[in-house]
This record gives sequence, structure tokens and C-alpha cells, in this order.
Amino acid sequence: MNIFLVLLISVFMAGYYMFFGPSTRINEQETEYAISVADLRSIAECAIAAHNAQIAGGVFEDICTAQYGIKSEFVCLDSRLGVTACDSAGVKRPKYSFIITTTDPLHTSDYNDMMEILEQNFSTSGTLGIYQDGIVIAGGTTAKRSVPDAIQKNLNLENGQIIYMTHYEAPDPERVFTGTVADDIICPVGTTKTYRFGRWQCIGYNLKTSCGGDTVWDSTLMECVPDESRKPLCSGEQTAVIVDNVWECINPFGERKCPSNMLARLNYETLEWECVEDPNKVKTTSKCATAGSRAIRGRGGATLRLATTSCTDCEKMIIDESTCDAVCVPDETKLASPSCYPGRASECTGASRAFYFGFPNSAYIANVSGISVSDVPFDSSHSQNRKFNCMDCGTGTIDTSKSVYPYTAVCNN
Repeated sequence: MNIFLVLLISVFMAGYYMFFGPSTRINEQETEYAISVADLRSIAECAIAAHNAQIAGGVFEDICTAQYGIKSEFVCLDSRLGVTACDSAGVKRPKYSFIITTTDPLHTSDYNDMMEILEQNFSTSGTLGIYQDGIVIAGGTTAKRSVPDAIQKNLNLENGQIIYMTHYEAPDPERVFTGTVADDIICPVGTTKTYRFGRWQCIGYNLKTSCGGDTVWDSTLMECVPDESRKPLCSGEQTAVIVDNVWECINPFGERKCPSNMLARLNYETLEWECVEDPNKVKTTSKCATAGSRAIRGRGGATLRLATTSCTDCEKMIIDESTCDAVCVPDETKLASPSCYPGRASECTGASRAFYFGFPNSAYIANVSGISVSDVPFDSSHSQNRKFNCMDCGTGTIDTSKSVYPYTAVCNN
């Protein structure tokens, strides 16, 4: 009987210890604290997520925003710290612009735990803290940031709310310029397209802007003429002459006797006379017995070229059947001819190289179809030798919008 009572008391004491022992009570307290801290951390994390979404121009959609009463909105102040519209396009631009996120008020018993969470996990968030009597107490810092009175009244702030404030610069309104949309037009040779008075118009090309080399605009003749101020002083028996719109010192022209069916022509590359076939004696099926000359000549004050139509190795002759005038135009089929282009035509290709023709002046271009005077640059980088040349842009590239193969080639700036 005594043994039975001893066993019964032992079982009773063991059960009492299991249910009411000190270690069991400690575990219950730690679990309850962990749940409380997790809930408080969720409030801070949800507020930060909603705030960041507002900064990015979006909306954070989660059940936690309604659960914790989280709101994010824009609040703007004027120079007197009064609430104003956040509209940078208006007459009065806001002086200060804020993105503010708030939560429902915490219980006073949760202040210390929330401050500990902010200090341990969100110490670099700056203005994230607990609102208390007009100031924001942030975790991990000793500074207290005051909230303007206008914002306190506008948001109806209460003590214990988690508040997150970010100051931003209101962007300038985008300016959109609109104009009348007009149909594009195609202008004839000798004119250029210009947008005037709300529509495209064709106006005469101003040749004054295209005087290249050593030429200057003559307002009386309304054309480019040799610039006498640039005429060089030549030594010995040499004479200053205009060759392709550029002054050059050359030796006096020697006499050259050619066969009866040939005539003398000055080679502007070597400045030597050479015998070429007389175009006036070439048999042709044209009704014109002889072709009149409209070759490009020099102007007053310069030694004139031959008054005959003599095409280079890169040109072909075209005869106007109505007037029997003969002119020379570029012949792109001669690109592969060594007498026209001494190099390999296949090497003048790629993104940085292209062919161009050395047009002597603007009057020559009027005879060539497919290009206009405005397409051809007259500058020191483009030769006027009436042959095909290779433009090498080096490390740059060819501007395809301003180049017309194989007549013009312009490098990108």
C-alpha cells in the first residue's frame, strides 16, 4: 500500500513539473515576443515598399496596406510653407515637393520594440521613424526631424504613426512644339527646297554660297569669278592661271602639232599638251554635222582653256540634238579604267570610303541628271579635277544621307 502511494505521488509531481516548470514558461514568452516583433517589422517593410512604389510612379498593391492603414501621397509646399498643388506646369511652381507615407498609429507599448527594429534593420532609411508631437524620431540616429505644420494639418498626423518622408525636385514640364504638316515636294535643277511660311517652296539656289577654290562672287555678273587678290606671284617665266577654280603657276604653253584628225588638249593633271581625237571629225549618226561648244572656260583675268569641247578619260560627251551643243558629263562606267582612276575601284568601298567626281564648278552640274548644285560640296577636301576620286574619311564614316554614289561623297562631322 505504501509503495502504491509513493508511485502515485511521483507521477503527480512529474506532471506538475512538466506543465508548470520554469523552462516551459520561458519558451512561451520568447514565442510571444517573436510574433510581436515580426508583426512590427511587417508594418515597416510594407510602408517602405509602398513608399518606393510611389517614388517609381507605381502603386504597391498588397493586403498589408489596408491591414496597417498605409497611405502614400504627394504633398507640395510654396515658399511660405503652405500646401499648394504639385503642378510644375502651372504659373506658381511649388518650392518644396515631398512623397510621404504614413501608417495607422502604434500602441504606446510598441514604441520601444519598433525603435529597436528601425535601428537594427532600417538605420540607413533616413526619415523613416515614429511621429511624435511634430517630429520624426528615426531609429539608429540621434537627430529629430521636424514636420512642417502645413503637412501635419493636411495629413492629420497622430502620435505613434510610422512616417516616411522623401524630398524630390519637381520635374520641368515637357515642351512639345507642333507645326503644320506639309506635303514634301521635288524641286527642279537650279532650285533648292526651303520651308517658308508654313509650307515647302522651291527657291533659286544662291550661287554665292558655292564659290569654291580661288573664286569670289561677282554681284554684277551674278556668278563666281577668279579672285585677283589671291593671284600668286610666279617666279621665272611661269604664269598664274586658273586651273579648276584654283590659281596655279605653270610654265608657258608650248606648241604641240597633232595629226589632221586630232587636236591639242591641255592635260590638267600634268599641265602638258596632248593629242586627242577631234570630236568634230568623229563620225556619228547625229543630225548635227558639228557640235557647238559649251565647255567650261575661265573668266576675265585668267588664262582661258581651249574653246573646244574636250572630255577627260572619266567623262562622256552628250550632244543636244535640238541645239547641237556638246557637253561633258561624268561616265561612271569608266571607274574601272586605269586612265580614269589609277587605283583599284574595289578598294574604295566600305563605311569610310566612297567615290566622288571632281566637278569643276556649279555650271557643270546643271548638265548632270540625278544631282543638284546643293548636293555637291566645293571645298579644299574635294578636288575639281573632272575625274573620279576616292574620299577617305579615316576613322570617320561616309554620310550616306548627303552622298550620291559615285558623284558626291561627304564625311560625317
